[in-house]
Amino acid sequence: MHIPDGYLSPKTCAVFFAGMLPVWYFASKRVESELKLKNLPLLALGAAFTFVIMMFNIPIPGGSSGHMVGSVVVAIALGPWAGVIALSLALILQAFLFGDGGVLAIGANSFNMAFVMSFAGYWSYRAASFGSPGRARKTAAAAIAGYAAVNLAALAVGIELGIQPSIAAGADGRPLYAPYPLYISIPAMMVPHALFLGPVEAIGTALVVSYMEKTMGGELARAGKSARPLWTALVVLAVLTPLGLLAVGTPWGEWGKSEILEMIGYVPSGMDRYDGAWKGVLPDYGHPSAGGRIGSSFVYIVSAAVGSLAAVLAIWLWGKRWRK
Repeated sequence: MHIPDGYLSPKTCAVFFAGMLPVWYFASKRVESELKLKNLPLLALGAAFTFVIMMFNIPIPGGSSGHMVGSVVVAIALGPWAGVIALSLALILQAFLFGDGGVLAIGANSFNMAFVMSFAGYWSYRAASFGSPGRARKTAAAAIAGYAAVNLAALAVGIELGIQPSIAAGADGRPLYAPYPLYISIPAMMVPHALFLGPVEAIGTALVVSYMEKTMGGELARAGKSARPLWTALVVLAVLTPLGLLAVGTPWGEWGKSEILEMIGYVPSGMDRYDGAWKGVLPDYGHPSAGGRIGSSFVYIVSAAVGSLAAVLAIWLWGKRWRK
């Protein structure tokens, strides 16, 4: 679901970036006013969690792959505006440090995975857990929220990619950016998310929310209990991230230029110009590496640690400014 550079026209990227600027500003103000300063480490934990969980690529039928996003977990625990901040931060770090998702497409990716998913998941959860629900219904509501949110985000991606041939074509009629029209891009995004990745998001969200219900009463933003078990779980997840290397398929809509050339017989000129313009400090999380599978696994763990620590540091620096 990470749209790379070269798939969206510069005008499309500019529209989404301009649209997200007030969202980011308003989200920061809402989080500062609604989330107690003592709970800021929980926001850092949420940002680090979403970063790490997106490194667990899962193979799906057809030779593609995908991953859990995690923004609904943060939205349920800390509110949708906190979800926007946490996921946007994770996406920015992924793009700049590891070249995962386009730098020019940060606005669009943040709209899809940070804004759409956080709010869709939060309100779906609220609707499904109305009244005085017990732990079982809250867990079921979390599963519904995760499933609904990731599918709405996938639909948004499908639309954004699918309109590109209509709004940006060369004199020869060929698309300049994403080459597939809506009647291909929407089903291509929706089918794997509806059948495979949606259930993954649902199960993952439900498991985390159920754990919070069991250990902290679910009210993470207002609980005074220690979140140490959650930090421990984050470390364990980071160590296990090489499992994500087992999925070798490229997610739909995230192909490199060589793959596009093989698929459609040419590389759209806009994609050729912008794709891979920024590869990141440690491209593709250091994979493949010269050290073989073991070396790749080690660098992948290091990448997970670097990304997590960067997320925590960014939230800590924000907190320092917040105190002023």
